[in-house]
Amino acid sequence: MRRLTVLLSLCLFLGLTSYSPAQAQERTSFKIAWSIYVGWMPWGWAADEGIVKKWADKYGIEIEVVQINDYIESINQYTAGAFDGCVMTNMDALTIPAVGGVDSTALIVGDFSNGNDGIVSKSAKDIAALEGSTVNLVELSVSHYLLARALESTGLAERDLTVVNTSDADLVSVFTSTDDVEHVVTWNPLLAEVAAYPDATKLFDSSQIPGEIIDMMVVNTEVLDANPNFGKALVGAWYETMSIMMGDDEAALAARTAMGEAAGTDLEGYDAQLASTEMFYAPADAVSFTLSPDLITTMDNVRQFSDEHGLIEGGMDFVGIAFPDGQVLGDEANTKLRFTETFMKMAADGAL
Repeated sequence: MRRLTVLLSLCLFLGLTSYSPAQAQERTSFKIAWSIYVGWMPWGWAADEGIVKKWADKYGIEIEVVQINDYIESINQYTAGAFDGCVMTNMDALTIPAVGGVDSTALIVGDFSNGNDGIVSKSAKDIAALEGSTVNLVELSVSHYLLARALESTGLAERDLTVVNTSDADLVSVFTSTDDVEHVVTWNPLLAEVAAYPDATKLFDSSQIPGEIIDMMVVNTEVLDANPNFGKALVGAWYETMSIMMGDDEAALAARTAMGEAAGTDLEGYDAQLASTEMFYAPADAVSFTLSPDLITTMDNVRQFSDEHGLIEGGMDFVGIAFPDGQVLGDEANTKLRFTETFMKMAADGAL
């Protein structure tokens, strides 16, 4: 699953070193990792259809696209140096590879959750009614972050309720079959299942904090700097895939059907997930999002949450987060997460 940030994994990463100079030299062979989630299914399809190979061939390189069933494990392996790029959320990009010392660049800002994450209750009718209650969720995940942001909107804080760490594999069953579990926070497709429970109420979802839970292709900065063609090929393949899968023509329907089936659903189910995902099908839209000052505000919220929950050893300012306008949150001398519009703008300008 896409959404889990594990403190144990963080501790492992703090003992890792970043890529060796040999790995950052100019080369022609690269590996990226992806895992199952609505916004990342295009990577598997693009590899299967030869689109990734087409763009890699254009630049005289090879790109191996590897599916990892365990989302956190894929980031573990990226951080350890087994992959040159990996899909992940903005929060996980900060709290795992960046905090672990791997300088990483958000090469492609692919989408943001626009309702795919939510808070559902059997008894409460608004967020304020959660005061004094127990809420089940995957602790230290973006579900946890969503709850914190929802509580802020009503003047509450986590100290006003009790959070119970619950595996994503158990959330639906404990909510639907256990009287004691009344409130849960989760993501699709689990969110759709708990929201369908009789008389359940969706109290808050990610559409109320648009642009804050971001899904990205993150690559090693040193590798990208030494091999810009690697970035060009990935971006070219991504936006060719975006242009095919959007719309309702035969090619788009066939692409989304295949993506849905690979994700364990069908075209209708996959389209339903896409409906609560703000996909940046056009590179110009991704560029605008990346250049917006709202992104800086979002990452400030994310790093504050992460620091408050012990996910940034050394304090909130320990790691620098750089933005296209030159601003840096945190320690500029220890910048380990970078947002750039450069390669996406090449796609928007037809310059790939």
